[in-house]
Amino acid sequence: MMNKKIPSREDALKLLNEYNKNESLLKHAFSVEAVMRHFAEYYNEDVEKWGVIGLIHDLDYEQYPEMHCKKTEELLRQNGWPEDSIYSVTSHGFGICTENEPKHIMEKTLYTIDELTGLVAATALMRPSRSILDLETKSVVKKWKQKSFATGVDRELIEKGSAMMGMEINEIITMTIEAMRKIAEEIGLSGDL
Repeated sequence: MMNKKIPSREDALKLLNEYNKNESLLKHAFSVEAVMRHFAEYYNEDVEKWGVIGLIHDLDYEQYPEMHCKKTEELLRQNGWPEDSIYSVTSHGFGICTENEPKHIMEKTLYTIDELTGLVAATALMRPSRSILDLETKSVVKKWKQKSFATGVDRELIEKGSAMMGMEINEIITMTIEAMRKIAEEIGLSGDL
């Protein structure tokens, strides 16, 4: 049996928009997609595939938060997605809402940067410029250490992911900022520069 091809970005976006209307959730999806594409380039992997996996990762979150990852698995299967892609998408919820452990570097990256994009965005919005374009890694690291800042961001999970990836957190933060800068306008982080 031949492995089915992952749907196009256009198909993934159509499906995402079918289940998500919340602007901040959509911005998050675009942020994760951009960061996944950036890391795919870094690892010399399939940029389109990584981007689509990042884009669709929270498909069920707006309508089915209590069934997160499980409903995504069901929806992707109904839409004919390949099993390996479904596994990759749901692995970002490992230990929280799924037993699918990140194995491939793509899955480990998604697991790590999902939460991190939220911390980076929140840090950018706290700047006088309200922009990611002048955001530096050290500013994110400083906010990382403030446990009262962005309390919804699971720093332990990011640390676990960083270890899985075999990369320093600062390097991952730097690459995440670089990736999100590419779509600053789209995610509302171009600010007042």
